[in-house]
Amino acid sequence: MKKLYRNTQKAQVFGILAGIGDYVNIDPTIVRIAFILLLLGTGIFPFVILYILGYYIIPVKPPYNVVDEQ
Repeated sequence: MKKLYRNTQKAQVFGILAGIGDYVNIDPTIVRIAFILLLLGTGIFPFVILYILGYYIIPVKPPYNVVDEQ
């Protein structure tokens, strides 16, 4: 099952948008441009709150693939 993680290796700030780009298999730059356009189009406030919430809710991507040994 695919999970959403913050990608701190490709991060510009907290890695949230890079993680979303990884999750949907598109370039993080496109996600960042879309985020900025939506940010400016909605009056900044709603997307700033969502970004801050994402920082606290979305976990950091592990540095390697963790395999459960059972």
